[in-house]
Amino acid sequence: MMKDGDIIQIAHVVKDLDGAMKHFWEVFGIGPWDVYTFAPPALRESMVYGKPSDHTYKLAVAWVGDVQVELMQPLTGRSLYDEFLEKKGEGLHHVKLYYKDCEQALKDFEAKGIKIIQSGKFDEDEFYYLDTEDLVGVVYEIGNNGKIREPERVYPSKA
Repeated sequence: MMKDGDIIQIAHVVKDLDGAMKHFWEVFGIGPWDVYTFAPPALRESMVYGKPSDHTYKLAVAWVGDVQVELMQPLTGRSLYDEFLEKKGEGLHHVKLYYKDCEQALKDFEAKGIKIIQSGKFDEDEFYYLDTEDLVGVVYEIGNNGKIREPERVYPSKA
């Protein structure tokens, strides 16, 4: 049972999603990976620095115990992921915390001077990236871990 503030995800930004999944599977035994494309209309209310964004990306997720490992590859538009690749290259991008009531959590963070820098919704899932990199060295994301559709594919394939 998740409780508010639990770490539920560790995410990496990558240039080649398939290559990264293969690497994590062969080297660390992490997988299988559920693969999704985050793009409209499934991706809704996408914002970057407070402005509507049409960025799209592929992602893959796998569970390691109670923590999800996420790999993200930007496709089109501009997002935090593109900025990260340009500044730092591939690597650890964010840590995600669970909050049942994201709206209240965001008010609490804003009262502490922490603003949203990217956000969106996908099916029942909502996610908000916080401006914490200068504060703690990494971006923190909060989300409700809402239910999402079945993946487009799984790696390695079950066949």
